[in-house]
Amino acid sequence: MHFFDLKDIAERYMELLNPSSSEKVLKAGEIAGLGKGSRVIEFGCGFGEILSLWGTAYGISGVGIDIRQYACDRAKKKMKDRGLDSSIEIVCGKGEEYDFKKGSYDVAACIGSSFVFGGYRETIRGMKSATVDGGNMVIGEAYWKSGLVPSEYARGESYDFHTELKLWQITREEGFDIQYILRASLDDWDRYMSDNWYGLTRWIKENPGHPERGQVIDFLHQDQEEYFRYIREYLNWAIYVLVPVSY
Repeated sequence: MHFFDLKDIAERYMELLNPSSSEKVLKAGEIAGLGKGSRVIEFGCGFGEILSLWGTAYGISGVGIDIRQYACDRAKKKMKDRGLDSSIEIVCGKGEEYDFKKGSYDVAACIGSSFVFGGYRETIRGMKSATVDGGNMVIGEAYWKSGLVPSEYARGESYDFHTELKLWQITREEGFDIQYILRASLDDWDRYMSDNWYGLTRWIKENPGHPERGQVIDFLHQDQEEYFRYIREYLNWAIYVLVPVSY
């Protein structure tokens, strides 16, 4: 079973696909200066929950891009159901290949999807040209809590995480300041992980004869072991609101 198929199963009862909350997402939008008429582009928009929250609360317009057809279908339906389809477009495709008009967005966002560009620094660079002069960015990113991470875990990660100090240094080197942090709590993590497990366990129960059921069970158990053995102690996640340096 393809990884995206496993994610579709795990996330089928979820809306917000990060260890965060609607309140924190709305606060990030407020800090980023969103208001009626603001134009937003979000790379890796998932089910469109963040754009939907900002559209409802602040009256934004814009576009969200995601590679998964399942995610795009759900996001499009959500925009239609919430009366936002005329102002927020959902595009299915690779975010790094999306041909946006340079300098046409007030805020660029990539919340929990910096792998789209290949890393945190690359995400800042990839989104720079999308915003108007002085435009802000909202990035959701995981980080090591310290440099004392077990080597067997760090080596096993396909993505190069940084410490938060390193994220700050990269931000400065790319010409931005971190204006605000909205950090994931343990409750946020438990909600996020448990929502994934709920989707997986429900599917396992509903599909006793499926030929790939064993793979889904293995995925569930590997995910749980990683969370209890490593993530709780060594990894965290936050939404960062970035503003371009003006001095």
